[in-house]
Amino acid sequence: MSELPVIDIAPLLSGTAGDVPDQIGAACRTSGFFYVTGHGVPPALIERLDAAARAFFELPTEVKNEISMERGGRAWRGFFPVGGELTSGRPDLKEGVYFGAERPPSRIPLHGPNLFPDQVPALRAAVLAYIEAMTGLGQAVMRGIALSLGLPGDYFSAGYTADPTVLFRIFHYPPSEPDTDGWGVGEHTDYGLLTLLLQDANGGLQVHTPGGWISAPPVPGTFVCNIGDMLDKLTGGLYRSTPHRVRNLSGNERLSFPFFFDPGWDSEVPPLPYSEGGRARWDGQDLRAFTGTYGDYLLGKVSKVFPQLRADVLD
Repeated sequence: MSELPVIDIAPLLSGTAGDVPDQIGAACRTSGFFYVTGHGVPPALIERLDAAARAFFELPTEVKNEISMERGGRAWRGFFPVGGELTSGRPDLKEGVYFGAERPPSRIPLHGPNLFPDQVPALRAAVLAYIEAMTGLGQAVMRGIALSLGLPGDYFSAGYTADPTVLFRIFHYPPSEPDTDGWGVGEHTDYGLLTLLLQDANGGLQVHTPGGWISAPPVPGTFVCNIGDMLDKLTGGLYRSTPHRVRNLSGNERLSFPFFFDPGWDSEVPPLPYSEGGRARWDGQDLRAFTGTYGDYLLGKVSKVFPQLRADVLD
């Protein structure tokens, strides 16, 4: 079992709260990570998504490239190969597919239609249903976070996340080579408000807590939840976004499904109406120094992950 707390959020979904906000607040002030259960996402939907994702990654690379990110244009949707994404300047040893809210073509970056493979028709329905379910779950967890801060339960849903930026990824990690460190993804924090992660049975996620690196192994029936840089900024550091990484040491391939629930694209993210302060950030960065919209912040970050795509698509 993990050292991270498991929090049953069913009361938040039923319109009550109980002591759930207190549990969430305690987790956000310590590790910045916790598991959520009682989330209401149907197991059958998760099974459909997992099966369709595995079918996609079994396709030959040239077939997967039919929905490559270059074909997604400014929407930044589609497939990238192993080594195609950078974290902290080093290529990740994973391949993946980027999705987001299904929207018409747009000049706004990271907005537009998704790309789906013709060879795995089940993937489209599973992804779109999953995004809808996880958007509702994100709003519920943010209600608990608002209450944990002494704010009205709808503080975020009536403002920052009334029209949230939602991004969904499916990552496939090949088995690591023998006698390696299992490198998958380098140390980083997430950009937005909240990440909800579905893991398969093969662990690999590691979290840098005040006591050092710990594993966040799969716990059946749960999602791993962690807070991102924008919640760090909003709370003046009271709720710190926490560094994490992936080391795929199981000897097996690994699938993970991170869902990012973030402020609206045009939302500015000033500190909340109080600032108690928190512990120093791992990277020495002062997030309060950033001004502008969340879209500006996100685009600057994602462009570092795919520098060539930015050059080809946005410049």
